Amino acid sequence: MNMTPKRPYLLRAFYEWIVDNGLTPHILVDARSSQVRVPRQFVKDGNIVLNVSMTAANNLMLRDDEVTFSARFGGKAFSIYLPMWSVMAIYSKETQDGISFPPDEYAESQEAVVQDAPKSAPSLTSVSGNGDDAGAEDDSAAAGQDDDPEPPKPTAKQRPSFLRVVK
Repeated sequence: MNMTPKRPYLLRAFYEWIVDNGLTPHILVDARSSQVRVPRQFVKDGNIVLNVSMTAANNLMLRDDEVTFSARFGGKAFSIYLPMWSVMAIYSKETQDGISFPPDEYAESQEAVVQDAPKSAPSLTSVSGNGDDAGAEDDSAAAGQDDDPEPPKPTAKQRPSFLRVVK
């Protein structure tokens, strides 16, 4: 019997549980594939952490095969597209409670990620801008960035070791 993946159901359930408890949901995303549309300048070690709270993510849609929303990064609007297989975990920013998803649930899609991964070292590109981020305070929540210089350090018991908040 071929069953549908559990990930979209668990993602929606944990999102609702985190929000119902007045906390801030963050998702950890494998951003190595070109199918994942995120602002690349915020990707670190192939991953990106996104704040998907109601105040940060506009028009958030947690569908069975994808997650989509729009958010502001550095003052600029950006449309986010995440195939469901790219979502690796969801957790509360404040407590680090959440769930990580098994990588083998979407094994065929993961093979595509490996084939799609860059073969060479990363390169730098120039970004136009005047360096003046007026209104950056309003945009920081959408990008998963906080005004706090350093987030509180959770204890090892609270969060799996592979989860990191990427600023």
